[in-house]
Amino acid sequence: MNVGKQLKEGLLTQNPVLIQLLGMCSTLAITTTISNGIGMGVSVTIILTLSNIFISLLRKIIPEQVRIACYIVVIAGFVTMVDLLLQAFFPDIAESLGVFIPLIVVNCIILARAESFASKNKPVAAAVDGICQGIGYTLVLLVMSAIRELLGSGALAGNQIFPAEYSASLIAQPVGGFLTLGCLIALMQWAQRKVKGGK
Repeated sequence: MNVGKQLKEGLLTQNPVLIQLLGMCSTLAITTTISNGIGMGVSVTIILTLSNIFISLLRKIIPEQVRIACYIVVIAGFVTMVDLLLQAFFPDIAESLGVFIPLIVVNCIILARAESFASKNKPVAAAVDGICQGIGYTLVLLVMSAIRELLGSGALAGNQIFPAEYSASLIAQPVGGFLTLGCLIALMQWAQRKVKGGK
């Protein structure tokens, strides 16, 4: 287990959103404010880490024919726990994220890591993978949320930075999510080409 390598993969070379292009639905939908980005990022990281650990522990006893169904049952259990905790302790975040918390059950990031990593590695490595992939996902959400909130409303984390009449409200709309994500993906592709020595 190489923690540095796994962290680099989660942040850069195998970032779930910018490289693997997974979890797009929630990424586009909830990145209108920083509080939404933090709430979703932390929720996904917790669920991803716990489900990775549990699936890794059960990897030798889950029958091959029903492995995906078993993964979904495990993930659904942790999603339910996180959803209830958010409703109990952070009702504002739970309300603003709405249906996207329960939809984590079928989030491609979590299913992909369960299939490609947790089911083939020991629990500690699976936990580190969950944390690293979750950090990468959360950072993308935070960057997108900051850009969309600032340019779309003139505010950042609820604090008005410049007058709202000078903002580009289009960025806070769904099309702004596509534009912002497209620019971030293009920037990541450009950076990777530069690192590899390409043009």
